[in-house]
Amino acid sequence: MVKASGFRRWLRAPLYALGVAALVFSQAAPAPERPPILDYIKQTWAPLTRSNRTLAAAAADPKFQAGPEGRWPVYVPRDEDLKIIRQQLRRDMAAEDFQKIDLRSLPEDLATVREQGLLYLPQPYVVPGGRFNEMYGWDSYFIQIGLLRDGETALAKDMAENFLYEIREYGRVLNANRTYYLTRSQPPFLTQMLLGVYHKTNDRKWLAAAVPAIEKYYRFWTTEPHLTSETSLSRYYDLGDGPAPEVLSSEKDAEGRTHYDLVKQYFRTHKIADYDVGEYYDARRDILTTLFYKGDRSMRESGFDPSDRFGKFNIDIIHYNPVCLNSLLYLMERQTAEILRILDRSANAATWDKRAAERADRINRLLWDKQAGLYFDYEFVHHRLRKYPFATTFFPLWAGYASPEQAAAVVRNLALFEKPGGLQTSPNPSGNQWDAPFAWAPLQMVAVEGLRRYGYNTEADRISREFLSMVLEQYRERGIIVEKYDAVRRSMDVSRGIKFGYNSNEAGFGWTNGVFTALYDALPAQQKQELLGR
Repeated sequence: MVKASGFRRWLRAPLYALGVAALVFSQAAPAPERPPILDYIKQTWAPLTRSNRTLAAAAADPKFQAGPEGRWPVYVPRDEDLKIIRQQLRRDMAAEDFQKIDLRSLPEDLATVREQGLLYLPQPYVVPGGRFNEMYGWDSYFIQIGLLRDGETALAKDMAENFLYEIREYGRVLNANRTYYLTRSQPPFLTQMLLGVYHKTNDRKWLAAAVPAIEKYYRFWTTEPHLTSETSLSRYYDLGDGPAPEVLSSEKDAEGRTHYDLVKQYFRTHKIADYDVGEYYDARRDILTTLFYKGDRSMRESGFDPSDRFGKFNIDIIHYNPVCLNSLLYLMERQTAEILRILDRSANAATWDKRAAERADRINRLLWDKQAGLYFDYEFVHHRLRKYPFATTFFPLWAGYASPEQAAAVVRNLALFEKPGGLQTSPNPSGNQWDAPFAWAPLQMVAVEGLRRYGYNTEADRISREFLSMVLEQYRERGIIVEKYDAVRRSMDVSRGIKFGYNSNEAGFGWTNGVFTALYDALPAQQKQELLGR
């Protein structure tokens, strides 16, 4: 990992003409010191970047083992010319690195893949860090925010290009570019990423070329099985079956038990009222059912893996319309309309505006609880809300379709989430990494920007300072930025509080880097000074 190297940047006052006969030299107050953590973040993009030139490093998967000869499989889409790509990679890679990969065409029947491997992408990209050595679906949006703020526009565009390639060649933006992620996506941020690049480049031709991929990816989320006919809203739903390969390979505790082993043990010894356990666990045979694995995989498509938000271990997620996903699809509809207007296609844009308005109405009817003053997730089988407070209640504020009264009610509930280190994900210490007391950078940004949208700048500034100061203090002490934090103890030491899934805390870390820069930039100058003085 690159070490931080700080430097001070001072602004000198210009010379102002104040009259015909007099000049006054004015020394302006110095700008806030540029904290070394921002230099660390800017420097960290390089070691986190993967490309065809460094494909050997990209192909290595910390969640699996290399082949018997130490080579890592790299799969190329079936309709790509394997010979041409092999020739290109031979030119791009060092000879000794090329020998570390095993280039293959992706089989037509994905179930026949036995040796898991990297999926080829044509452009460079930034990985989150640690065990996550591939390009992730929703991580990449928050990473791209940091890249654009650090002037890395070409790399930010490359990442958007890779998502367009994934849609064309693999059918959707993937959970990440590994074979074991081919059956699912992740929370959709595609249009945000495209507009982020466009606002830097003003390349209308590039934006126009992306429209077919936007439409294809939108259909993925708005047709069955992701669409639920009961509500005309969408859900997370992995298209694969059986245990997730990465769980069997790498999500193990100190005794070698996988997440699935721990879940079975919990089912054997606890009563669960969240759902009909018999759907997910066969107690007589002591096995997890086919439906359990469908729910487990779908929970991973949501990115919230795991919490108890959709019932214990999130397994019942397939029966829910989540507020986060449908808020993102509302934004996708609004932003597609914006893109079409940029392209002078206003008639087409109106269709997307109508879709967004209808979705907002459905969410506000079904997912809003006026008495609680929170947005919840909707269980469409029994037509009920799961009243589980979760930080995704801020997504409607971020997306902008909450009414002022709804936003005010959510703000009155800040105490459920706000801790010394920012917003914990939920008030429930379930033993899962996406529940209390843990704070994750993406949800801080969504909440803070949602609060600002509705004029709650005091609250937004306060939460930003709480989270930023924690990250900054831990960085000063440890010299790294990590994936998640304990918002109560203001610490990156999280392992003892996590009982299910993986309990490591990965360094790098892409989305924390990007969110730190965004929240820091939005603070008033005086508060930046106070933050640095801690």
